Amino acid sequence: MMTDTVSSTETKTDRARVLVVDDEYGPRESIAFTLGTEFTVDTAERAKEALGKIAQTEYAVIILDIRMPEMDGIAALERIRDLDPEVSVVMLTGYGTLATAQQAMLGGANQYLRKPPDIEELLNAVRTQAGETAVRRKEAETNSAAKQMLAQLKSEMSEVATDVWQGRASVELVHDLANPLTVMIGYAGLLQEEAKVLSAESPDKAKKFMEYAKIVERSAEYCHHLAENWRKSSHQAEDFTEVDLVKLAQEMHRVIFFSNEAIVFTGAASLVVKGVRLELARVFQNLFRNALEAGARKVTVEFSETKEGSEVLISDDGEGMNPDTMHRALKGGFTTKAHGTGLGLSICRHLLGSHGASLALESVEGEGTTLHIRFPAPA
Repeated sequence: MMTDTVSSTETKTDRARVLVVDDEYGPRESIAFTLGTEFTVDTAERAKEALGKIAQTEYAVIILDIRMPEMDGIAALERIRDLDPEVSVVMLTGYGTLATAQQAMLGGANQYLRKPPDIEELLNAVRTQAGETAVRRKEAETNSAAKQMLAQLKSEMSEVATDVWQGRASVELVHDLANPLTVMIGYAGLLQEEAKVLSAESPDKAKKFMEYAKIVERSAEYCHHLAENWRKSSHQAEDFTEVDLVKLAQEMHRVIFFSNEAIVFTGAASLVVKGVRLELARVFQNLFRNALEAGARKVTVEFSETKEGSEVLISDDGEGMNPDTMHRALKGGFTTKAHGTGLGLSICRHLLGSHGASLALESVEGEGTTLHIRFPAPA
């Protein structure tokens, strides 16, 4: 049975909808009649019938008797919460079921009333709980909209222009700090082990100890630069010095990649450009790591002087990319790696661009990738 009472100044759709669930006809209809003066009321005499209605209709308040055949109110409450987490549920408790009603509160009920309820107490409870439901539904709607917006932003990240770097600076910082910090921790452990035996070993051991210390020092310097780069939004002319790209790449190979034999160097023995040394180090770090993570067994780094300026070719025999993947990878925010951020290549483009250099990419899926880095000739 559904009881509706509509005043001349309001329509049925303006009124909060209430569901009364009670297997006893008299109490059920009495409550429905009382609430019908202010609310749109549906009724159900069994929990299963109520669950069917809740699955089809959104209610502001559900008034639920605890003691019912087939499925009691406690079991029904659990099912209701699965169907509608926001709806307010008021439990009706008869004599001797007070402890059960209190248990229901712990299980997700919002309020309980003694049966039969006082009219004013009943109306006030439903008014309050209807308002609470409205607030929760609004919050849930807002949260859902925010999640959808976040998902949309993530999906569109690969389509967004890659020059919006200030908003992504914190992500870049974490991305580039990971490798040197790992190296620092690893070498710190080696230093501790060497320190234990240093006094009893040959002078060669002392020399190795100092080499490790220097590597830790360089890695710490690198991390410090990354932090400073976060603080400063742009470089001044005095930040640029002469940088030998060959020596810098070899240093990154030794310090960050533990002299990995897969990386080999060829071409010019020296290639000097104007730039910020540790920013160019970030470029080599990202490009070497990308190649190795793509499954490359060999990464060839070739340096050459051309009429147009200085050129670095980094070729690998890794998994390569198809044209669509290559395009999306260059734009940033896209990765095929399970735990990647998709920022490596776009970081490199940004850093090289600030040096007046360019980054071009050639790749064949299943065969490998070649990166062309070109620095202009000095003015």
